[in-house]
Order: sequence, then C-alpha cells, then structure tokens
Amino acid sequence: MFQVIDLGVDGRIVTSEGTERVAPPPDGTVRWIDLVEPDPQSLELLRSGFDLHPLAIEDCASFGLQSKVDDYDRYLFIVIHSFTAAPDDPLEIQIHEIHAFVSESYIITVHDNPLPSHEVVWSKAAASKVTLERGPSWILYRHIDAMVEATEPLVLRIRDQLDDLEWAAIQQAGAVDLQKVFRIKRSSVAMRRVIRPLRDTIGILHRRSDPRITQRAMLHLRDVSDHVARLAEMIEETREVSAGVVASHQAFATQKVNDIMRRLTIFSAIFLPLAFIVGFFGQNFEDLPYDSGVWLGIMLASMFVVPAGLIEWFRRNDWL
Repeated sequence: MFQVIDLGVDGRIVTSEGTERVAPPPDGTVRWIDLVEPDPQSLELLRSGFDLHPLAIEDCASFGLQSKVDDYDRYLFIVIHSFTAAPDDPLEIQIHEIHAFVSESYIITVHDNPLPSHEVVWSKAAASKVTLERGPSWILYRHIDAMVEATEPLVLRIRDQLDDLEWAAIQQAGAVDLQKVFRIKRSSVAMRRVIRPLRDTIGILHRRSDPRITQRAMLHLRDVSDHVARLAEMIEETREVSAGVVASHQAFATQKVNDIMRRLTIFSAIFLPLAFIVGFFGQNFEDLPYDSGVWLGIMLASMFVVPAGLIEWFRRNDWL
C-alpha cells in the first residue's frame, strides 16, 4: 500500500493513499512515498515511475540484507535496521528493516511490516511542515534516530538482567539459570550482527560530501553515529559478560566435581586399610593365633586408631 506526503511550494501539506502520485514531484515540492509489504507490481511501478536501477529494485524486494549505502547518481539506496523486543518474549529480538531511496526532492521508504518508529516520524511529517522543509535526508535522519532510540531500552534491559545473573552466580557459587543466559547471549549476538553494519552505514552517510545529504542532517547523523557506537559497545560487553557467566558456571561446576571426587578419594583412603585389617584377620588358617583375645583387641583397636590417624593427617594437610 502506497502512502504519500507532499509539501508544495505554497507550504501546504497534502497526504494521500494510492498510486496516483507515485512519480517524481514537481519542482519545489518535497515528496515522501511510503510502501508497506511491497509486491512485484508495486516495485515495478516505482521502477518505471522514478527510473530506478533494476539492481536497486532487486535489493528492495529482498529483506534480510545488511545495512548499506549504494550510490546510483540521481539517488542513494540505503538499507537500515533496528530491533525491538519480540511481542511474546522480552529476551528475543525482532529485527526491523527499511529500504530507502533518497534524492534531493523525494524519499521513498519500503518496509515489510508496520514499524512504531516509522509511524512516529510519519505522524510528525503529516502534522508539521518542518520535517519536510528540511529535505528528504532529514526524514532519513529522523527514521534512523527513531529506530536507534527504540533499540536502547531493550539493550539496557538485557544488560541489567545479565548483571543480576552475574551477581547471582557470584553469590550462589555459580548457580545460575543457564537457559536464560544462553538466550541473552543469542540475542546479543543477533543484535551485534545488526548494529555493526548499521554503525558503518551511518558513518558513511555523515562523512560523505553529498548534495542529497544536507549539512543539518549530516551533523545530526554524526550524533546518531556516536549513539550507535555506544550501543555497539554495550552489546559487545553484554556478549562478553554472558560468555563469562557461562565460563564461571562451568568453573564452579568443575570445582564442585573436584571437591566431590576429593571427598570420595579420602573416604576410599580411610576404608582401604580397614578392608585390609578385616581381610587379614578373617583368614581361615589354624596355625595363626586368631583365637586369642589379645589379637582380637589389637584388631578392634586398629579399626579405630587407623581411620582416626588418617583423618587427622588429612585435616593437617588441608585435605578436609
């Protein structure tokens, strides 16, 4: 479905739906065309109406690309991403992708599902002419900024939950919810795959000298680039901490197993001489004086003295 906003030379904002104005705007008019859930017919209409390159249309039809910037002389083709928490699971992320064609007089945005951040920018552009007056590149900046802002609460929430898990691992000697830790680690890896190409893409946009990117938009994109860089560092730290929590759990588990094996070894060392004493005095030979009361007392005394001596020896050598 096509939605169009025009800011004419008279300063009036005109919004519409449908395909009637899917074409380059008249001189002095700034046009924003938005397409949700594109199909081949809609993309062909864009290609023919704006004389877009077939490679750009081919990329526009495929979602799952990395963030990037392609220069096609008359316009830029830009892919940007963000992520939010999945509706059914706050630890899972939902990736959002927008394709944009940006020229000096128009911007075309294409996405495969409704985006809350897009709706915010669209509503502001439809209500006030300031957004459109500052040009298509400003609309692009507002999109990127809104999408990045939507990602920060999720990153902070996951980081806080991971900090709680790390503290619990320290307090409870490694007893953590490994399933939750692994889910956080998987989400942080997915966020990292999104945020790193986005950081590079925004860096390219604010560094290039391009008439399609206004000076105002370039300055604000630089600020967004810093924001994305901070988010990338936070995500990288989250991934490293989650790996550290797993490693700590494994270390504590290994230490626990070693403690158990050490205790079992001590018990075996204590009972081994007892088995020898009982076995020795249980031999059935008539020539051995085992019917003596003295030897019986010696045997019984050794069964107490030997274990007690071993326990004391283990204690003094810090084995117990």
